[in-house]
Amino acid sequence: MITQKTKYALKSLMALAALDKGEALTIEEVAQRSGAPKRFLEHILLDLRKSGYLGSKRGRSGGYFLIREPSKLSLGELLQQIDGPIAPLPCLSRRAYRRCDDCADEDSCSLRRVFGEIFWSYLLLIESLTLQDFIQDPALAGKTLGDQGPAAPTPADRESRTAPSAAAGE
Repeated sequence: MITQKTKYALKSLMALAALDKGEALTIEEVAQRSGAPKRFLEHILLDLRKSGYLGSKRGRSGGYFLIREPSKLSLGELLQQIDGPIAPLPCLSRRAYRRCDDCADEDSCSLRRVFGEIFWSYLLLIESLTLQDFIQDPALAGKTLGDQGPAAPTPADRESRTAPSAAAGE
């Protein structure tokens, strides 16, 4: 099961991937389009920026923007970045391998064998999916995220981004 944090991260990335090149969204705008609470989203966006998924810029048209191509952003990589190891057993993890405390022999462990087969199939699937797949197929995003994903930008949203505001100096 993916965490709420991962769902918010995916919805945010989808909202940012829908932007034209050079555009950015403020945290408030990402929150509005992704349905994530602003306070929670601040931490997620900072983590995504530190991990090399997002860039940020200051000023009137500032905010966050995607710096990686959606087709190059693997769902498996993102899940591991946000939630950490995703293996069902520590002895199956590629990034955080640890021998199971109660296992005398991994080669003959039936739990490891059964979960290993399931896990590798799962890995093949999630590593083959990219952010681009979620953008191109809203039904896939809805099934994965439990809803219809982020709201697409409306003409009014685009218009409000170009209109001067009182907070333009922030």
